[in-house]
Amino acid sequence: MKQNTSKFHFTGNTANSLKKDYLACLHFLQGALPQAATSNDHYLALAFAVRARMLQNWLENTDDQLSRNNRAVCYLSAEYLPGSHLGNALVNLGIMDQARSAMKECGQDLDVLLGQEQEPGLGNGGLGRLAACFLDSMANLNIPCIGYGIRYEFGIFDQEIKDGWQVEKTDKWLSNGNPWEICHPGSSVEVKLGGYTRNYTDASGHYRVQWVPERIICGVPYNTLIPGYKTLAMSTMRLWKAEACESFDVQAFNTGDYLGAVHEKIVSETISKILYPNEGGHLGKKLRLAQQFFFVSCSLQDLIRIQLLRGRGLETFHTNFAVQLNDTHPSIAIAELMRLLVDENGMEWEKAWDITRQTFSYTNHTLLPEALEIWPVALFADLLPRHLEIIYEINARFLSEVRQRFPHDEERVRRLSLIEENGERSVRMAHLATVGSYAVNGVSRVHTALLKKNVLKDFHALWPEKIVNITNGIAQRRWLLLSNPRLSALITEVIGKGWIRNSEELRKLEPLVGDSEFKKKWREVKNKAKVEFAGYVRKHCGLIADSATLFDVQAKRIHEYKRQHLNVLHIIALYLRIKQNPAYDIAPRTFIFAGKAAPGYSMAKLIIKLINEVAFKINNDPDVNEKLKVAFIPDFNITVGQRIYPAADLSEQISTAGKEASGTGNMKFMLNGALTIGTMDGANIEIQSEVGVENFFCFGLKVTEVEKIKKQGYQPRDSINSCPELNLVLESLARGDFSPDDKNLFRPLLDDLLERDSFFVLADFDDYIACQEKISKLFLNQDEWTRRSILNTARSGFFSSDRSIREYAEKIWKVKPSTDL
Repeated sequence: MKQNTSKFHFTGNTANSLKKDYLACLHFLQGALPQAATSNDHYLALAFAVRARMLQNWLENTDDQLSRNNRAVCYLSAEYLPGSHLGNALVNLGIMDQARSAMKECGQDLDVLLGQEQEPGLGNGGLGRLAACFLDSMANLNIPCIGYGIRYEFGIFDQEIKDGWQVEKTDKWLSNGNPWEICHPGSSVEVKLGGYTRNYTDASGHYRVQWVPERIICGVPYNTLIPGYKTLAMSTMRLWKAEACESFDVQAFNTGDYLGAVHEKIVSETISKILYPNEGGHLGKKLRLAQQFFFVSCSLQDLIRIQLLRGRGLETFHTNFAVQLNDTHPSIAIAELMRLLVDENGMEWEKAWDITRQTFSYTNHTLLPEALEIWPVALFADLLPRHLEIIYEINARFLSEVRQRFPHDEERVRRLSLIEENGERSVRMAHLATVGSYAVNGVSRVHTALLKKNVLKDFHALWPEKIVNITNGIAQRRWLLLSNPRLSALITEVIGKGWIRNSEELRKLEPLVGDSEFKKKWREVKNKAKVEFAGYVRKHCGLIADSATLFDVQAKRIHEYKRQHLNVLHIIALYLRIKQNPAYDIAPRTFIFAGKAAPGYSMAKLIIKLINEVAFKINNDPDVNEKLKVAFIPDFNITVGQRIYPAADLSEQISTAGKEASGTGNMKFMLNGALTIGTMDGANIEIQSEVGVENFFCFGLKVTEVEKIKKQGYQPRDSINSCPELNLVLESLARGDFSPDDKNLFRPLLDDLLERDSFFVLADFDDYIACQEKISKLFLNQDEWTRRSILNTARSGFFSSDRSIREYAEKIWKVKPSTDL
């Protein structure tokens, strides 16, 4: 039967209108007949049909927003992890069921097409996922927003596990095409790098500085729309690709220098080639700094273009744009805006500084000293000579202010300086971000308190009102409505759809915790999710997991402070108990790990190897594998997370107290009804506060206790002497029980624990084991476990990114959310 592919419609959200537009896109955009098209053709055709509807909404809403003269939010982030776009778009446009019906009529399975999409790996973890959630929430609240970043050609690596080791593979997320982005070469900008500066006096007699660059790179913008839920509003994710301004040297080619003919193209495109190049050497550091400056310069030039296009002068720039620095990566923006205002637009320094300090706000995401970026002065002088001069000037004026406030306190001056003078002279980017912003925020209550007390203590003394707290959040549309459709349907059935836009309405579930019929349905939904995930585990790990067991999950970036090795020590302890006493009574568990280690982080990669060796030993031991099984899920990303969170019974949030700024995985587990075992770290404290102490499994040292032990001089071996079981576990590792081919394989990890134990793994072991025993007993009482599971979801509403964005809008950006559209 001949299909009608004569024209595009792109109007209406019925299954029939979607079907017609899908077929038109398949015909005219993919050039494919339905019977001969590939799965990717079918996916792209549907994606283009859905994107067209988003574009229509965006165009209508943009005119409305411009007419209302709102202050726009500009989010500068080196990372974005938006996840797959098609599923998110169908959910937020409210056309998931219509799309499923349309595809069925066309002989296509929507789930297969959803699985076809390669998600953008444009981030490393929580930072990028948070940025994506914020774009979602700003669209949902109709706050005009542009999220600026880098269009990395190759994102975070794909992870494979070979012989228990992590192996990194290139993430070719663009290889099959990206239907969601729209290139705008007409809005390209030029970015300078290297060279030197020279001083001159302009026609009015004013002192000026000209930057004479060594190279100029072209930044090309690509727009991706992020829809709000059943609203016309869209956020724009605008990512920059680096290109050579002149990509081909004909003269070099004609003389036979074929490599030289494309040299400039290769060098320029390297800047947006890959996420987070290795910083081990000078060239890696230089590339990383160039990346940060590249996207920041592109973005600020773009904002100035928009400002002038709207007929507004630069003196009102700060009243039209609120620019949020997502961690220290984009903090060079402060010096770059000063350069653009002073050097490129002839503004006086004082006026430009006033505008700059009213434009930027800064989110600090870390308490780890190594994550607070510093760059060698020599590197700045080489790559950004004009910006180094500007930073010196900012610093001189700032330190003059400090000396006036705190006379005769040169030690304080040294601590506050933007320049680190001890050892290699370096620029402190967190200091630059703090001095150049009108507001600084932490991302959980404890994190913000520690910023004031430790990391930014001197700045807090200088500006007591500047540092505020805004606890992170997640988008419930992605992490429940899309990820867990069965649970979403059950929730909607009993309390309505209001929770999708207002997560606090999940509280309406609380009266149902005593309803036996509802609890039965809740358990059935959870078990179906576990059965599905067990199938995924079998396919990707070759392990048969029983859905009746406790699914104990730790899914996050692999890092010593997140303490996956503490989890493993517990597993080994259980293994030894069962081997010693086969009748040992325990709630059967399936331990599930997922996460990537940074390619150069050898200890984290050794922890992955340890997990996999313990898994091999236990899964193949008939004495224990009826009670314990262990799986490491490779290539953890958003798509995998959407499978893991609905299936989890227990969420492992066991970082050392005082190390995790917030965490957002803990919120995703909670939203999907998992119970949490955790330390009093990051947002765990607020999770416990919301769900109730009795519904949160708390263990371990508190922040104050960690600080006290450090001051006293922590001795790891004292923990071993006071805990015989810990000694047995470590002896088992030392003997090579889990590495028979190389008994010293885990010696670096053991030596680090025994001699330093920087993250107090051994100190928290005994309390962790005791807490896990309580969990095991509770899981055997499924009725009570289900009650607490429901309460976790019911009390998770606070952790919506909608709430976070409302707080940013009120406390920092001074914009008013609207849900009129």
